[in-house]
Amino acid sequence: MSGGIDSSVAAVMLHEEGYEVVGMTMKTWDYASSGGTKKETGCCSLDSINDARDIAVKLGFPHYILDIREEFGDYVINHFTDEYLAGRTPNPCVLCNTHIKWDALLRRADKLGCEFIATGHYANIRKENERYVISKGLDENKDQSYALWGISQESLSRTKFPLGHLKKTEIRAFAQERGFVDLVNKSESYEICFVPDNDYRGFLKRRIPGLEDSVRGGEFVLEDGTIVGKHEGYPFYTIGQRKGLGIALGYPVFVSEIQKDKNRVVLSSLEKLAKDGMMVKKLNMLKYPDLIGRKLETVTKVRYNDGGTPALIEQIGDEMKVLFHQGVTAIAPGQAAVFYEGNDVVGGGWITSSFRQNNE
Repeated sequence: MSGGIDSSVAAVMLHEEGYEVVGMTMKTWDYASSGGTKKETGCCSLDSINDARDIAVKLGFPHYILDIREEFGDYVINHFTDEYLAGRTPNPCVLCNTHIKWDALLRRADKLGCEFIATGHYANIRKENERYVISKGLDENKDQSYALWGISQESLSRTKFPLGHLKKTEIRAFAQERGFVDLVNKSESYEICFVPDNDYRGFLKRRIPGLEDSVRGGEFVLEDGTIVGKHEGYPFYTIGQRKGLGIALGYPVFVSEIQKDKNRVVLSSLEKLAKDGMMVKKLNMLKYPDLIGRKLETVTKVRYNDGGTPALIEQIGDEMKVLFHQGVTAIAPGQAAVFYEGNDVVGGGWITSSFRQNNE
């Protein structure tokens, strides 16, 4: 329970259905320790923890705070900084779901004698052919299946998503009808929990003393190697970025590649930014556990707010080769790729590289 409307309504629904509910709020990060200036907000703030507890008290079920700051920092935050230093763009929310939250919740569930865990995610789960399959939530605008592809079969067998069959408007109406007006009016946070000011560059500078001085002054180059300027340091740029480059070439340019070893940032036109293929590793295949020797038509997403692009996927050993049927821009190594068949999540993995077919 984060203290927000979605997880709170999920708890209320399960309580009304007769489940013996135990509320759990995870403390993943203490923002004050990052040196940021913005007031702590979101799922880790004291206000949010108190809001979650209030719901539990009103409905008469126990509530606990699960402190996972140490393991969260050791895994998610260290990975976040390491990926930027490697010239990649991390996705900490997917990583947290995959390796931290579910494992931490299930360990505590076992200690409390709980059979299932439930969250306020907009997604659905079903069992098909002895596999647990995640599918999109009914509300396409709120669907969160992209962030859940990495969860293990064992964890999915004990997971419930009470909101998957509902739209956001129905969630708000449900809370309103039961008198939880504060939940309806509460603003929602879409920021990374440990970077609530949305300034990941500032976070990296505070996290790694001396970083800024060590990487400043690298070169902006075009695809042909032409030097067109100096940049502030390769970790402070992301694939697809256009704003904040400080470069005027008479036409729009975007970051298309980050060359960490040379401290170079490659710029391209929008047309050249588009790629029609990519390689994906560290796969977790949900619907079909083994696609080796088989090709499958999918719609593949390369970022959370991506609408998806038709693509043919082919598993080669422990990698997935993805060929898009049209060019896709801003494919960033380090981000998650998720493969869909209809509304079902076939599986996903981490993008390692992208290419144009005539120049693989």
